[in-house]
Amino acid sequence: MRIGIVFGTRPEIIKVAPVYLKAKEMEKEEGIEADFICTGQHREMVDMMKGIFNVEADIDMNIMTANQTLNEVMYKVVRGFEELLKERHYDWIFVQGDTTTAMAAALAAFNRGVKIGHIEAGLRSGDLYDPFPEEMNRRVIDQVSEKMFAPTQRSKETLLREGFNEERIVVTGNTVIDAQVYVVSHFNLDDVRRKIIWHENYFLVTLHRRENIGQRMRNILRALRRFSDKEGIQIVFPVHKNPKVRELVYEELSGCENAHLIEPVNYVELTALLKDAKFVATDSGGIQEEAPTFGKFVVVCRETTERPELIESGFGLLAGTDEEKVFQALYKALEFRAGGLKNPFGDGHASERILNAILG
Repeated sequence: MRIGIVFGTRPEIIKVAPVYLKAKEMEKEEGIEADFICTGQHREMVDMMKGIFNVEADIDMNIMTANQTLNEVMYKVVRGFEELLKERHYDWIFVQGDTTTAMAAALAAFNRGVKIGHIEAGLRSGDLYDPFPEEMNRRVIDQVSEKMFAPTQRSKETLLREGFNEERIVVTGNTVIDAQVYVVSHFNLDDVRRKIIWHENYFLVTLHRRENIGQRMRNILRALRRFSDKEGIQIVFPVHKNPKVRELVYEELSGCENAHLIEPVNYVELTALLKDAKFVATDSGGIQEEAPTFGKFVVVCRETTERPELIESGFGLLAGTDEEKVFQALYKALEFRAGGLKNPFGDGHASERILNAILG
């Protein structure tokens, strides 16, 4: 059986690398032949990730160009896959999540009659434009997928309500937990964190969402600064490479003595910062899944979330993007104690379940 596992961005490689590693383990015993396929949608960030999991792309489309539009990314991925699928005859193409890379690869494979497995299927915010374009992308991918690997029971129930056949859906847990298990077992996270920051009294911040750029992000940043100034808790903020994000962040947080604005970190470094943080304020999707592993509370700085399990489990709060609401949510995070709460996103065996599902 030949499978292609596709990635193009940093979050994707984190979540598909464990599947690729597991496929390689099963190669001889189960007859799986796996290709790791990189589109290069985010060139710099993908290059940052390869060394962590000790894997290289088998195929690299290298589509990245400066300031490319979503339509340009989609066109390049579809064109690249049209040529690839002529050369290599895959039984399955695996895509992950909701990026333009994943959506375009899935459509290209579907049009060539290749079965698609959607890792992290069934997530919904309920608003087609928030997050944009991710909400549309994941809905499209689910429509053309032969197997939908839902990370949680709630994701499965969402797909069932939308009319998908239950036989196409497998609850697996989220592969990001597999990635965390890998990193914790391969790296000394305490040493990694101390190389970045010695302070232990800090909270971690990440912001980058397209729909938040502008006044929404200013509101969030002002709330973070007010809170940090009042409570004396440090902000550790790996600032996204997007020039529009960087401009806003440096305008609002420059001169804030407690703000440590650092360059983007790799996944091991982010995991180390997450492990020791007081809590997290973010508009990221992935960190909503990763924080509960370490018992950390998440202030979700967005108007919607496609991961309601975080809120329902008690590990997070959907704060919105109003300055005062975010400010108050930060105090709830400070008061949080994990106690016996359970991570709703998995147990570290999702990759194995995904591969077993296609092996029957």
